[in-house]
Amino acid sequence: MELMSHSSTFLLPAPSNQSPPSLTYALVVLNQSLPRFSPLLWSHAQLRLCADGGANRVYDDMPLLLPHLDASDVRKRYKPDVIKGDLDSIRKEVLEFYANMGTKVVDESHDQDTTDLHKCVAYICDWAQKLDKSNLCILVAGALGGRFDHEIGNINVLYRFSTIRIILLSDDCLIHLLPRTHRHEIHIQSSVEGPHCGLVPIGTPSGSTTTTGLQWDLNETEMKFGGLISTSNLVKEDKITVQSDSDLLWTITIKMP
Repeated sequence: MELMSHSSTFLLPAPSNQSPPSLTYALVVLNQSLPRFSPLLWSHAQLRLCADGGANRVYDDMPLLLPHLDASDVRKRYKPDVIKGDLDSIRKEVLEFYANMGTKVVDESHDQDTTDLHKCVAYICDWAQKLDKSNLCILVAGALGGRFDHEIGNINVLYRFSTIRIILLSDDCLIHLLPRTHRHEIHIQSSVEGPHCGLVPIGTPSGSTTTTGLQWDLNETEMKFGGLISTSNLVKEDKITVQSDSDLLWTITIKMP
């Protein structure tokens, strides 16, 4: 079984040298409060999209995250490349501001069967057609919290695009999928994440999950809703390994300053 490696290096400052990054990052901003480290995510990304009302958040919140800078300068600097969705949440003045600055606006109000995040991920996949998909990583800011149905919809996108690395982020934690098709190594960035973590089977039970590197490791353990799931676990080692017969969600706390 092929090995897949994971690391939250996007939570670390971008390297100052000119060597190309190992992953190509795209950032999607949803219509929730921006995580405090959003400017860092922006600096890592080669493509930045706002899902509908996510543009309001960039316009309103980014200057608040950078209070030492002039708000007008911040809004011009943090200009999304694309605004995409059904455009029922974005304010008219925000849409006009970014459109006048050259942001591409894609109205998909005709499609009510997929979420705005789904639409943005599909756009990124088209944008990255010539890239090795194993080197693409989509960061989703404001994906957790708020309305529960929206949160579950965002988690569903992880499963609908299970071959793409997608990481859901909030101020407090991150979530991504560990597909059952791979063995997994998770390299912990202990300065910015942990120690609390969890492994959750959503969709189908896990008949057998084995881990190393956790305070309470699993050994061919069965996990399912209505039974055991690994919540409030703790990272013990710098490298966690996971192998399971079902797709699992990995979650870990974020402790950015």
